[in-house]
Amino acid sequence: MTIQLRQIALVAAKLEPVLQDLEAVFGLARAYIDPGVATFGLENTLMPVGRNFFEVVAPVQENTAAGRYLDRRGGDGGYMVITQTPTLAELEAVRAQAAAAGVRVAWESARRGWTLIQLHPGDLKTTFLDVEWDEHGDLSGPWPPAGGTGWEDKVRQDLVVDFTGVELQADDPDQAARLWSAVTGAPVDTAGGVPEVRLNNAVLKFVAPADGRGPGLSAVDLTVRDVSAILQQARARGLPAAGQTVEVCGVRFHLNTA
Repeated sequence: MTIQLRQIALVAAKLEPVLQDLEAVFGLARAYIDPGVATFGLENTLMPVGRNFFEVVAPVQENTAAGRYLDRRGGDGGYMVITQTPTLAELEAVRAQAAAAGVRVAWESARRGWTLIQLHPGDLKTTFLDVEWDEHGDLSGPWPPAGGTGWEDKVRQDLVVDFTGVELQADDPDQAARLWSAVTGAPVDTAGGVPEVRLNNAVLKFVAPADGRGPGLSAVDLTVRDVSAILQQARARGLPAAGQTVEVCGVRFHLNTA
């Protein structure tokens, strides 16, 4: 089975400050605003990271799922792991594997040529897993959450090339890794004592909570061209920056030279 990490969603109390941080620190560009998220009381913006994406969502109404998530985790942070399968059969296999593992579908949508399921973060012991398929089946091509096409000229890779990994905090990292393995069909490996599940283009790493915020998406691995420039930009904006890590939107970004 092939599962591509195509998008990482961040959640913020206010959208604009985070977008400005991502532009300044990582040199990214805004590409798409999805009016459909208004249904959930949200606003959003997507920014390409190579052929993949960061999404930032923020609540614009009271009593939204995103707002409750912000309250539960004590502020801005990681929100969703959003993936793509090249075939509808593979998406349906994930659905079946999730059901067998006792993981509920929190929300789903089936439109002509585009199907998605979002798996419950509580059942997954960490955060949301979103799995999507579209009729093109191109893991580096059109992407419906970004409007399909039209985002390609917004790709900026002067500083950041791509993301290669996500860190997920869980009360029991080994159990969470086994659960995500059962759902995705990808095996569990261990690197440096940390359980990992490897997707097609990225590694999901499972760690114990170390920031007092409990389970959730806590860090992202980036391949970058200029670590020092990113650190300098982060410090200039008053963001935490030390070693080869910067923090934006309550998420730690680990910088690895291309």
